[in-house]
Formats: sequence, C-alpha cells, structure tokens
Amino acid sequence: MNSQLKKELEIFANQIRMGIIESTYNAKAGHPGGSLSAAEVFAYLYGKEMRYNPSEPKWENRDRFVLSKGHCAPGLYSALAYKGFFPVEDLKTLRHIDSYLQGHPNMNTVPGVDMSTGSLGQGVSAAAGMAKGAKYLNKDVNVYTLLGDGEIEEGQVWEAFMFAAQYKLDNLCVIIDSNGLQIDGACEDVMSAEPIDEKLKAFGFEVCVVNGNSLDELDSAFEKFHGVSGKPFAIVMKTVKGLGVSYMENEVGWHGKAPNDEEYKIAMDELNAKMKELEA
Repeated sequence: MNSQLKKELEIFANQIRMGIIESTYNAKAGHPGGSLSAAEVFAYLYGKEMRYNPSEPKWENRDRFVLSKGHCAPGLYSALAYKGFFPVEDLKTLRHIDSYLQGHPNMNTVPGVDMSTGSLGQGVSAAAGMAKGAKYLNKDVNVYTLLGDGEIEEGQVWEAFMFAAQYKLDNLCVIIDSNGLQIDGACEDVMSAEPIDEKLKAFGFEVCVVNGNSLDELDSAFEKFHGVSGKPFAIVMKTVKGLGVSYMENEVGWHGKAPNDEEYKIAMDELNAKMKELEA
C-alpha cells in the first residue's frame, strides 16, 4: 500500500472514531468499545477494498457487507456517512425516536446497509447466503461480514461456517474482531472460542491472523483473500477494544455505554489532536 493511500485511510479511520463518539454521546446510549476496535477495518473496506456507489446504494454489482455484530452500528454508520451515503450530521440522531439510524442497522431505512442485523450470530448466515447467491448467478461479487469474538460463541455461526466451506464460497470473507472482551467480561472467562484460527481451519477456511488495528497487516490479509480459490476466507483480527480513546481502551465497561459531557470532551480532544497529527 502506498504512503498516500495509507495516510488517507488513517484519516478515514480517525473520522470514523469521531463519528462513533459523536453518535453515541448524542444518543446517550450505544456501543463505542467494539465500534472503535473495528475502525481500521471499516476504513479499509470502504476506503480501498469494496466496490460500491454511494449515489446508487442498490447497484446490482456492488460488493456486499454484513455487520453481523450489529450493535457496533456506530462504526458502520460513520463509515457510510463519511463516504457520502447520508449526511455526517445525521450521526447525531443515532437511536433517537424517528431517526433512521437505529441501534442495529436496518437495510430498509439506511442507505448502504445491505442486510439488517438481528440477534447476534445471524449476520454471517445471511452473508453466506449472499455469497452462494452470487455464485449461483455467476456474479463477480464479494461478500464481507464482521463478527465479534463474543458473538462466535453462538452455535449458528458455526453452522454458517460449515455451509460456506461445503459450497466452496471463495467470494466470502469472514472477519472476526478479536478484542478479547464482551459485555460480561473477558471472552476467555465467559466462553472461550480459542483457538479461533485453528477451529476455522478445521471448518474448511483459509485463515489469516493479523493485528486488526494495522492497516498494513489488513492490506496483506485482503490481498491473500483475493488469491484464495475453492474455500472461504477468514481474517482473525487481534484488536484493542476502545482504541483511540485513552480511557476506553481495553475497558469492558465501555462495551455498551455512552460518554457523558466530560468524557465526550476528553475523547473528542484526543481524536482532534490525532487528526491534526495525521493531517500535518
């Protein structure tokens, strides 16, 4: 990846983080921690990897993205807003009555959302179905889905993984945000899914383990995805929950809590300082 593109993606990831804080603060609710940990992959997907058209959100030949860990909608909404699917200012309406930006993405109301997110674990099944449909129709379409490491404790996830391998869905890229924390505490204490990479390999996936907050490592992983044939691909991202906001980093309490006035100011001051550094 050239230095100019990397800088653009770093700025985009920081914008996404600012949108996450802005939206959850104004909602007085939401899930900042797991949204912040995924900022780089949102930036990479929408800044380099995926084919889409904000002026034609339902373009038939677009790549698809399914947010399986749907409570991290603030991250997806921020990426979509900064790429022109809807006004950035609307991020402040997150979870408000009559807002189209609700706590989980709704494909019927939000431009750029390819699948509504229901209970955790369901998104990857929808993504696998989309990938199978694209194969059936001989469409050159890739499908990407983002799950959490707490989410993959759901049994339905592994059924979907079996389906993906059975039908050789090499147009499916499963991304797991392994930040080590879920709502009740550390994943290893609640219900460990480790070793995630070895289990995915046993389920028939080609697997790549990366630092999910490194754009260079993400770039290498997605290049590998494009080189795989005959099997689905998985990227296990080791990330820091709450990354980018000092007091949220690796703190399980920020899984599903919005910042108050003082916390909002601290977060935005840090992110604005980061933006000045990136734009210098």
